[in-house]
Amino acid sequence: MTSYRSSQRLNPLSLLAQLSSRQANGCLQVSSGSVVWSIYLEQGKLIYASDSVDPFERLDRHLRRLSRQVPTLVSAVRVQVRLIFESDLESKSSQNPDYQAICWLVNQQYLNSSQAATLIEELAEEVIESLLGVKEGTYQLIDQDQVEALPKFCRLELRTLVERCYEQLRRKQSSASTTVTSAPSSNASGQNGGLPKLDANQNKLTSNSPTATGSNPKIPGQNDRGNTAKSTYSIACIDDSPTVLNAINSFLDDKSFSVVMINDPVRALMQVVRIKPDLILLDVEMPNLDGYELCSLLRKHPFFKTTPIIMVTGNTGFLDRAKAKLVRASGYLTKPFNQSELLKMVFKHLS
Repeated sequence: MTSYRSSQRLNPLSLLAQLSSRQANGCLQVSSGSVVWSIYLEQGKLIYASDSVDPFERLDRHLRRLSRQVPTLVSAVRVQVRLIFESDLESKSSQNPDYQAICWLVNQQYLNSSQAATLIEELAEEVIESLLGVKEGTYQLIDQDQVEALPKFCRLELRTLVERCYEQLRRKQSSASTTVTSAPSSNASGQNGGLPKLDANQNKLTSNSPTATGSNPKIPGQNDRGNTAKSTYSIACIDDSPTVLNAINSFLDDKSFSVVMINDPVRALMQVVRIKPDLILLDVEMPNLDGYELCSLLRKHPFFKTTPIIMVTGNTGFLDRAKAKLVRASGYLTKPFNQSELLKMVFKHLS
């Protein structure tokens, strides 16, 4: 099978059928625009499938759905998976980190092999369906070394899987054409024709997380963390109370701060990983995941070993302060607090 390294017209359906019939081994990589699909094969069977459009958001979404049947997949475990493995994706320090995350879940006995196989099949359906919409791009079949090194939880019939995805795609296309008959199908990249548009920005966490910025909006992750004198410090506030978030935002209403307000500790933690704030204000008492547990998880991530994390709580007892120290919190701010107390705490840990 010829590999195309310059952009060509592609027929993914035919390409996958060839790989299946020839019992191909290796990783099929298809590139179209800014998106890369990786299909891992062994003797024509699918071992795993992923693409570069936020694979950990996709994995987290399927894990949340699976958690209804698998009680071990609590929110803290899903958060820990992303903290451990998502940085590998950003740094490109390892291949297929999302698959390694599934292997870790099995090794830690949060999933059994059968549950992992079900998860892999559901993920593969979503990835293959998006691949079938590609009309132009490049592809190559990479040698099988990296596939041989992977633990195997399933060997899916590629032809059956592709046919199922193709039928699902046709039904969606048919449904879209009957409900929106007056709207012509279009794609800015000109790659997908009449099939559903592949949006490289779909499922981005920032579009789903309830956040708001302060009076000096900018992308905190773009700050130079090596500077000792910064014009703007990024501060993440994690609290399930909109009242508290709004109060903190108003107290920090200054050009020196860029504030990101987060009211969902589980989903929005990934946003904290992305923006890498200079300081984190963290509420202790939140549903699903309390602040102490969240602080402990953050400290295990290489990005946040030294980031100031201030615990915000109405509890003033010795035991609460001991817990904060145990999870290596940087400070302790007691509710209610005024603007002066907040600024004093913030500047103490940013200076």
